[in-house]
Amino acid sequence: MTLSGEQIERYARHIMLPEIGGAGQARLLASKVLLVGAGGLGSPLALYLAAAGVGTIGIADNDVVSLSNLQRQIAHKTSDIGRPKTDSAAESIAAINPDVKAVRHPVRLNIENVRELIGDYDLVADGCDNFATKFLLNDACYLMRKPLVAAALGRFEGQLSTYRAHEGENPCYRCIFPEPPPEGSMPNCAEVGTLGLVAGVMGTLQGIEVVKELLGIGTSMTGHLLIYDALDTTFRKIRVRRDPQCRLCGPQPAITSLVESEYAPGS
Repeated sequence: MTLSGEQIERYARHIMLPEIGGAGQARLLASKVLLVGAGGLGSPLALYLAAAGVGTIGIADNDVVSLSNLQRQIAHKTSDIGRPKTDSAAESIAAINPDVKAVRHPVRLNIENVRELIGDYDLVADGCDNFATKFLLNDACYLMRKPLVAAALGRFEGQLSTYRAHEGENPCYRCIFPEPPPEGSMPNCAEVGTLGLVAGVMGTLQGIEVVKELLGIGTSMTGHLLIYDALDTTFRKIRVRRDPQCRLCGPQPAITSLVESEYAPGS
């Protein structure tokens, strides 16, 4: 891909970085990333990936914008209340960068549609807020050999990692969290609250890891879990190894297809 004069000016600060250059920027423009969730994490992630020139950004979310979202979900405006998040996020992407194609998937991921949704993308970014989707994404990305960059929020905390368990001896999400917690046992942000700016920090860090993975630069977060504490202003990076008893990526996996997962119909 040859960059136009306008693109050279738009991405000048990328192009002057030896780790990116013109070839790297062209690679970003040819890349396809699926964002699962257009909320607190997905909003800054979508905006920064659009600004960076990631050529195709898919947005999977079946929710509509509500007033309580606006404290942290910066891809949406007050005038978007009641609209599908995929629509308002896609419009925000278009307003930032006309080079970027925003693909709207106004659905909730499930066992029936996850393969089709993930299939066309180079990388998946998990910004969802429920464990069922997180475990399903982990299983699908492993079985379909797709890199997964996942983040999560707490009240004043955040977590981040990259999962490429389909390569080498890297761990998957289940190696850290073997099973989803019992339904209703973990409170969500609607019940305990969250500092909106933490979503901005974690969504931006997630975007950095996405770009690193697409370009193959820097040190991957694969095999590590980053924990951010906003109140203490600290980051901890923990080494994580593959679990030899993992039901998904261990030597004797119990899950060898999505149909066999705990989220299959009738399970």
